[in-house]
Amino acid sequence: NTAEPMQVDVPLEDNENNETECYVVENPTLDLETYAAAYTGFAKLYRLMFVADHCPSLRLEALKMAISYVMTTYNVSLYQTLHKKLAEAIASAGLPDVAVQMGSQDIPVLDSMWVESKTKKAAIKLEKLDTDLKNYKTNSIKESIRRGHDDLGDHYLDCGDLTSALKCYSRARDYCTSGKHIIMMCLNVVKVSVYLQNWAHVLNYVSKAEGTPDFNEVPGKDSNQAILTRLKCAAGLAELATKKYKSAAKLFLGASIDHCDYPELLSSNNVAVYGGLCALATF
Repeated sequence: NTAEPMQVDVPLEDNENNETECYVVENPTLDLETYAAAYTGFAKLYRLMFVADHCPSLRLEALKMAISYVMTTYNVSLYQTLHKKLAEAIASAGLPDVAVQMGSQDIPVLDSMWVESKTKKAAIKLEKLDTDLKNYKTNSIKESIRRGHDDLGDHYLDCGDLTSALKCYSRARDYCTSGKHIIMMCLNVVKVSVYLQNWAHVLNYVSKAEGTPDFNEVPGKDSNQAILTRLKCAAGLAELATKKYKSAAKLFLGASIDHCDYPELLSSNNVAVYGGLCALATF
């Protein structure tokens, strides 16, 4: 009799306790700068924060890199959160406060002027985008309304307001005039849903995109392959996060390695590692 594969797809009891389990990496071999360079947006920030939480020797470097990157956005709230984490890391590392205040060891100091300036600029930009959208609605120009919702979604995402970004991207659905627009809307919703870890939403909108009539219009075309790979990768993340490892393996293995450029969510290396590990566990 052949041995049955390990039943890893069965939901485990009390999963929440497993998720919050704390572990520490003492001797990392990770080149943090190279690692972080593979990502953009929240993917970069979340991964740097993860490294800071689990690897004491890289904590300060990861937080400094995250602070430097978040200053290219309007995400004032996360900037302040990262500085709070940095202060806690400095305290636990035993660095003197005076050294920090003097800018020792290239430790960034919380920039109140930056916070105030970015908050004002974000509010001004939001007001302009909102006014533009109202004008588009008054003139009943569907394509402009769709783009207006997308622009608002992009701005909310840049500000770190994921819930509002998701609402704006979703509202664009009613103003899509082609299959291409529907797929773009689905990709935006999928991306933010991954950031929010709303896995059911991710799978729902991946399915919507794949069911769009224009989706398979030009089989084998590079742009279609890139979109299909993004959808498979996002669905793979959702299945992986919900412990459906066999489904995750199939999705990652179905991704085109030539089109794995998806820095907003994951790197080609991630796709290979996640797909390989899930396949080893279940096939």
